[in-house]
Amino acid sequence: MPTLRSLAGALATISLLSAALVACAPPRVTLAEGPREYVPFDYDQILRRWTRSGSLVALAELDDLLTVTTTFESWDFRWAYSVRYADDYRLTVDQRRDLLERSLRETRAEHRFYVTLHGPNRRWNQLTKRSSAWVLRLVDSTGNETAPLRIEAVRKPGAAEVTYFPYTTIWRQAFRVTFPVKRDDGTPTIDANSTSFGLRFAGALGHQDLTWHLEPGGAQAREIAAGGPPSVARPAM
Repeated sequence: MPTLRSLAGALATISLLSAALVACAPPRVTLAEGPREYVPFDYDQILRRWTRSGSLVALAELDDLLTVTTTFESWDFRWAYSVRYADDYRLTVDQRRDLLERSLRETRAEHRFYVTLHGPNRRWNQLTKRSSAWVLRLVDSTGNETAPLRIEAVRKPGAAEVTYFPYTTIWRQAFRVTFPVKRDDGTPTIDANSTSFGLRFAGALGHQDLTWHLEPGGAQAREIAAGGPPSVARPAM
């Protein structure tokens, strides 16, 4: 029988592992709008905040069926992206403002994800083809599931994709996947009472969810803010 000392050691190990898992957990996010005060050097941190990765492994064969990394291009992310892009390309003040306003306006109509994936069969990972092994859905914690409006293949990722989404590699296929913000009946695809939302890959091989956990009220903030035009302050220089 285990001794008290061994039990105490096991409990201590479990506690340490639990603490490590909490420390490594992705940060909670919010869909709240409003101005940000980002500078170009903030981009890498914001990219990590809005990026998730996952793998689907067949345990019997220890085969990696799917490895996927995706960034949700939220209001918050787009603000940081626009500031970094404008600085890199030395845009004028007017160009910066136009870029930011246009990008933020898109978040009112669409939820967009930049997705890269790889697996043992490239044909299965061609998300725009009928031969794809995967069906994509936007899901939330209340049970909503929404099909994409469109899926666009990034056939030859350029300098921008490789720089701003550095997990883009020659071994991965890249896509932009877009979902509606609202259904035809006007209800939001990410419910105001959601505690999380995510991107689901499902098919005959299994399923993999990439999840963004929301701060308390994080989805409601997006719902409340969606009434008027984007409020855009002068972009950071």
